[in-house]
Amino acid sequence: MRKIDLKVAVWKEGKYYVSQCLNVDISSFGKTKKEALGALDEALELYFEDIKIPKITKIEKPELVQLSICHV
Repeated sequence: MRKIDLKVAVWKEGKYYVSQCLNVDISSFGKTKKEALGALDEALELYFEDIKIPKITKIEKPELVQLSICHV
């Protein structure tokens, strides 16, 4: 079994918490942070279960920045 370190972002969206892995395009949600992270852990286990050599984007130091765009 190989250990894989992943970066995860968690935020509140309405009445739920969303957890998203920044290294692979997988996310989940729950009523609490703990529940959201547990659901993400399960989703990641299922994702990696079928992949022999996973493609993982290396995320060194993510930075949260605000971006404003104009929408017509």
